[in-house]
Amino acid sequence: MQSLRITNISAAAALFIFGAACAKKTVAVSAPPPPAPAATSTPAARETTQTPLARRETPSQQVAGAKPSTYPNAATRARIDELIGRIQDAYFDYDQHTLRNDAITTLAADSKELATILAQYPGYKLKIEGYCDERGSAEYNIALGDARAKAAKDYLVNAGVAATQLDTVSFGKEMPVCTDHDESCWQKNRRVHIVAEKTNS
Repeated sequence: MQSLRITNISAAAALFIFGAACAKKTVAVSAPPPPAPAATSTPAARETTQTPLARRETPSQQVAGAKPSTYPNAATRARIDELIGRIQDAYFDYDQHTLRNDAITTLAADSKELATILAQYPGYKLKIEGYCDERGSAEYNIALGDARAKAAKDYLVNAGVAATQLDTVSFGKEMPVCTDHDESCWQKNRRVHIVAEKTNS
């Protein structure tokens, strides 16, 4: 009986020691730290990554890529006015709109240089005005003056001036440069006259 009690006590002691040893081996494992929050890209950052550096324009590039003006500067306009001034009015025979030889000579004088300058400024235009003498109806002279202006335009187009830069208008027998009633005066009124169109530039 005594030995049985000792055996039980020994067994209980062994279980206690075994349990204590197991308790010492249990190590509390701390929870892993939470993952670092993902870096959120700001709109500016996204724009930077989406726009290649090579595609960004510097101010100098923007200036270099600017479209050239379609209108001449003041100095060039002055030269155009000088050329137009040297192209005297072209005159016509009575009731005719065909260019005479003297009219062709007049238009040819500076038309080549004029064409060269105007080609650089496609937005700049000239106006060709057609006139008649006092004889005939107003309606007939409007049509005749228009035909004269168009004849001069055709010549200048053949000389190299762009058709889109030449407008025509007819004043018929209105606005005469001479008001006497004789042939010498009528001849002065049967003409075309070239002017630069007014622009806002």
